[in-house]
Amino acid sequence: MKERGRWWRGLTGSVAAGLVVLAVGVLGVAVVCSLTGAPGPGLFLLIGHPVAAVAALLAQRSADRRSGVGAGVAGGGVLVIAFVALTLFWWA
Repeated sequence: MKERGRWWRGLTGSVAAGLVVLAVGVLGVAVVCSLTGAPGPGLFLLIGHPVAAVAALLAQRSADRRSGVGAGVAGGGVLVIAFVALTLFWWA
């Protein structure tokens, strides 16, 4: 039982960390685009990515501090946040 919880926390933690990396990348691209005069990501992406990353980190923190169903629900929240962020910002 403990092994399954460790796997779940590892998966959701990796997804949350990936959202942070993606947010930093989008902000970096925006800086480069502003320095070169190239069109870059819009304000929606510049605000949305960090907000999604922070929300996922908070949900992951909750998952790490809980056990049982509470941890599972919080980890599921991380996956939902990631899915919504990717849908809104990349696939729409």
